[in-house]
Amino acid sequence: MPPIVELRNVSKFFGSGEGRTVALDDMTFAVEEDFAKIVTIAGESGSGKTTILMLLLGFYEPSLGSVMFNGTDLRKLDKDDTIDFRRGVQAVFQDPFAVYNPFYKVDNLLSIPIKNFKIAKTKDESRHIMETALTRVGLRPEETLGRYPHQLSGGQRQRIAVARALILRPKILLADEPVSMVDASLRATLLKQIRDLNQELQIPILYITHDLTTSYHVSDYIIVLYHGSVMEAGNVEEVIRDPKHPYTKLLVNSIPWPDPNALWGATAEQVKGKAAEVGHKGCKFANRCPHAFEPCLKAQPELFKTGPSQAAACYLFQGTDVLAKENLGSLFTK
Repeated sequence: MPPIVELRNVSKFFGSGEGRTVALDDMTFAVEEDFAKIVTIAGESGSGKTTILMLLLGFYEPSLGSVMFNGTDLRKLDKDDTIDFRRGVQAVFQDPFAVYNPFYKVDNLLSIPIKNFKIAKTKDESRHIMETALTRVGLRPEETLGRYPHQLSGGQRQRIAVARALILRPKILLADEPVSMVDASLRATLLKQIRDLNQELQIPILYITHDLTTSYHVSDYIIVLYHGSVMEAGNVEEVIRDPKHPYTKLLVNSIPWPDPNALWGATAEQVKGKAAEVGHKGCKFANRCPHAFEPCLKAQPELFKTGPSQAAACYLFQGTDVLAKENLGSLFTK
C-alpha cells in the first residue's frame, strides 16, 4: 500500500536569480497509513517546516519533485481522488482565530464539512457528530454551539479547529504550531489532547514547531531542518537528550531546562558568521558552525547514521553508515 502522503525529491524556490530563496531542498519523506505516531518537523523561522505543510496540503506546487497522495501526484488527482485527499489530509493552523468567519457561529464551521462530505443523513445525526467531536477535545457542546468565535477563548477556538478536523476522520493530521498562540496554562492540556487523539484514533500526526520543548513532550520522532535541509532526524528522546549535529546542539542548549542552579545557555557554543548564501556548495550550517572544517565547505554532507534510530548530516560522523534520503523513514519504527 502506498504512503498516505509523500515528498519525492521535492524542492521549493521563491524568487529567482540572486534573490532566490530555497525554502526546501531535495526533501524526500513519506508517512504510511498505519504509522500511528507523532513526528515533529522542527527548526527556526525560515527553515522550511511550514513550506512542507503547504506542499502536503496542495497549497504550494513544488518547484522540483512530486508531492504524492496514496501514490498519485497531487497535480494528477481526478475529482474523486481530490475529494479523498481533502478529507484524508486535515490541518490545524497556528492562529486559532484567523480560520473563523466572525459572522458565523461555531455550528456553521462544524456543519459545513459534514454537509460537503455527506457524513450525516439527518440534522439530528449531524448534531450528534458535532457534539461527539467537541466532547472528544474536552469542550462542552452546550457551552460551545450557538456561540460566535469572539465569544470563545483562544484555547477553545483551537480545540474547535481540532474537532472540525476530526469530524472527517482523516488519515493524517498536520498540526502547524498549534499551541504557539495559546496561553501557557492551556498548552499542556492541548498537547495532551493531541497525544490522546493520536493514540485513540490511531492516525499519524505531523507536528510542526520551532519549540523543541513541546516537541519533546508530545512527539515520538523528530526531523530538524535548517534552510530547507535535514540536519538531524530520529527518535525524539535520543535527538533531544543526545543531539549529534552542531545545529541541533545549539537548539537544545537554548531550551530553559527547569534547573534553578543552571545558568541558561552557559554550555552553549557561540554561533558565528552568517547563514549560507544562494549557490553555496558546502554544508548550509558551515559558516556558523564552531566545528566546521575543510570538507564542510566543499559539499553538502549526507545523512550519517549515528545510531539505530538517529542520523545527522554532519562530516563529524563520516565513516559511519550513510542513510539514503529516501530511507529517512527507516529511522521511525512503528
